Amino acid sequence: MTLTTQHFGTEIPTIGFGTWKLKDETAQECVSKAIEAGYRMIDTAQAYENEKHVGRGIADAQLPREDLWVTTKVWMSEFADGDLQKSVEKSLDRLGMDQLDLVLLHWPNKDVPLDETMGALNDVHSSGLTKNIGVSNFTTAQLGEAVKLSKAPILTNQVEYHPFIDQTPVLEAAHALGTSVTAYSPLAQGKVFDNATLKSIGEKYGKSPAQVTVRWFAQQPGVITIPRSSSPEHLRQNNDIHDFALTPEEMGQINALKSQQMRLIDPSWAPEWDKAA
Repeated sequence: MTLTTQHFGTEIPTIGFGTWKLKDETAQECVSKAIEAGYRMIDTAQAYENEKHVGRGIADAQLPREDLWVTTKVWMSEFADGDLQKSVEKSLDRLGMDQLDLVLLHWPNKDVPLDETMGALNDVHSSGLTKNIGVSNFTTAQLGEAVKLSKAPILTNQVEYHPFIDQTPVLEAAHALGTSVTAYSPLAQGKVFDNATLKSIGEKYGKSPAQVTVRWFAQQPGVITIPRSSSPEHLRQNNDIHDFALTPEEMGQINALKSQQMRLIDPSWAPEWDKAA
């Protein structure tokens, strides 16, 4: 069973497999196992330095290419016109593919004009190297600017999102623009396992805190999530969330955890993040 969300006429799987920090043969094996476990979206990036092994894992799974959604992200050093297009061609070569489903700008880069970068990203789209384009780690203002500068729809904004961070401004901006939000680090780098609320809800359904969290994401309109695990058993469990549903009260209990405002990813090059009211 594959849950999807639709934006600009495109059906997108709402649960994908993230590959950040997975290297070499581990990345290859985990991607293959994830596809076997029913994931139909694989998310990687140039900066992860694992595209080659992600591609091998996809090949190992022997799923028809049209049945799988593959996303990669362009690193900031490749944002100039010409550099960006070449970098995507190299990503495709490493992945062993002719076309991506989605190419994202990994982080905003104030050193290259956004209109130049969006022009190059649109060129990648119009030339057929990718079916869709989007951004990652963009603030609401930056997302709005990217939408204005882009001929092709901005399909998603991939941001840190888990139960312990309030991303209300980002979600509201995306919904207003008709785009989606993709949640990375959705399990808060393992911190969901120690949360009493998530444990309690999980006990009711015979599910882990991670499964409760992924289900919480699945019940949010216009939200995609990409949990990662290096354990074949855990990655299978993270996608085993189709046999139960959270009540409105339980959704509210999890939503209340955002008051912790626990941001885990905040590098020196990060933009000034939107603050919830």
